[in-house]
Amino acid sequence: MGKNKFHDGPGPSQRQLRVGETIRRALADVLARGDVHDPDLNRMSITVGEVRTSPDLKIATAYVLPLGGDGRDEVIGLLARNKGELRRIVSKKLSLKFAPDLRFQLDETFDRMDETREMLSRAEVRRDTAAEETPPE
Repeated sequence: MGKNKFHDGPGPSQRQLRVGETIRRALADVLARGDVHDPDLNRMSITVGEVRTSPDLKIATAYVLPLGGDGRDEVIGLLARNKGELRRIVSKKLSLKFAPDLRFQLDETFDRMDETREMLSRAEVRRDTAAEETPPE
């Protein structure tokens, strides 16, 4: 197999990003419609923030969060319990050679944004950023 001339960096390749986004859309659509035969999962509104795929596209990790943040502990268990059915439904919507194995993790992006906002609102940080903005004379 030849070396990929266009991707040498440590980050995901263009194909990984494209496939991850396709899986994210399909998974979000399945969860929004309630296509899974589990009433506990269908009663929850789940946001799929991002899907990262392994370099061989055989593992897809979906970063999910229940709408409103309620039931964080429960949502991962419900998704893991219905992983096989979700994989089957999502793979029908994709045009990949292999259906990726789905894994689920909580999306902590919003928590980090809140922490960053709180840090930037501190008096000492505002003072330091204001000092950097005023040019020295």
